[in-house]
Amino acid sequence: MYGFNFNESFINELEQLERLFQRNLTSNIRPVARGTFPAINLGSTPQSVEVYAFVPGVDPKTLDIQIDKNLLTVQGERQLDLPNEQEKATIYAQERFSGKFKRVITLPDDADATKVSANCKNGVLHISIQRREEAQPKRIEIH
Repeated sequence: MYGFNFNESFINELEQLERLFQRNLTSNIRPVARGTFPAINLGSTPQSVEVYAFVPGVDPKTLDIQIDKNLLTVQGERQLDLPNEQEKATIYAQERFSGKFKRVITLPDDADATKVSANCKNGVLHISIQRREEAQPKRIEIH
């Protein structure tokens, strides 16, 4: 039979690994598989969470952006200009996404849903969610 000898150095190494993983998992923001529309970039600063959604061909006025219980939802529809049935055109390839879409992003617990700004320029939707003031680092001066 094979046995393991769990000595203190092995347990210490496991604890170090656990601390390393905990340090690198600052939030539960996770990406999804390639090809999901819209593609997004997520990032954060000590003051905010930044979301960039790439929505070419989508009218910004038709986008619906909501935050509910730390879930950011971006939904809309992208329509393509394809030949209509009367033109009797044959489509050989259609690789660009069209139709309704919905992306749901889990935000960190300290995101402030009352302080959100969004703008869309050149097909890039930028959403900035401020972090709660009480969660931001504060410098304490020594007197």
